[in-house]
Amino acid sequence: MNAPPAGLVIAVDGPAASGKGTLARRLSAHYGLPYLDTGLLYRMVARAMLEAGHDIRDAAAAGEIVSRFDQGAFDEDTLRGREIGEAASVVAAMPAVRSGLIERQRRFAGQPGGAVLDGRDIGTVICPQARAKLFVTATPEVRAARRHKDLAGRGEEATFDNILADIRRRDARDSGRSDAPLKAADDAVILDTSALTIEEALAAAIAIVERRRSAQPERILTER
Repeated sequence: MNAPPAGLVIAVDGPAASGKGTLARRLSAHYGLPYLDTGLLYRMVARAMLEAGHDIRDAAAAGEIVSRFDQGAFDEDTLRGREIGEAASVVAAMPAVRSGLIERQRRFAGQPGGAVLDGRDIGTVICPQARAKLFVTATPEVRAARRHKDLAGRGEEATFDNILADIRRRDARDSGRSDAPLKAADDAVILDTSALTIEEALAAAIAIVERRRSAQPERILTER
């Protein structure tokens, strides 16, 4: 583990099952920086909505939950299922939910030394000033295969075709929402992990971060 670089914020964005979470966790360990999976915040809101008996599309109820939910009250294992993931994608499209979670995420990113955050709008909305921005992607078919393997490992039954349909639907919802749509920041580096092993993807990600750490500000704006 390297000593944490002063003020290094690493923003890792990308669609579902692209490998961004794995990469973000490995980057966190490599640089000795705290890590936040911001997608879990939306899953917490979704689970709280379902547990309270609210319609998952009730934006007013979601906005109320965002203002008072306790992050420490959730077991992460209960947030990883397919149903919660789909529900989280619905609440994440609500402007009241996104705006309500912005400050939590920015406080985390503002820790001394920096932080690693992954999500869908880290480089564009949450931390537009981040020194290193990665947009991690892969083909829908590769992502569906990864999600299928992950769900099978947890004992959840789902067909590849249904998972692929879920992913395409989430991509359309995430990219098409009016508030903070899923897209690469203008100064993000695109990393396609479709044909990469975890170790290969990590090596590529570290190389990107190191280039950004050493680049002059004006070069960062033009490097893609």
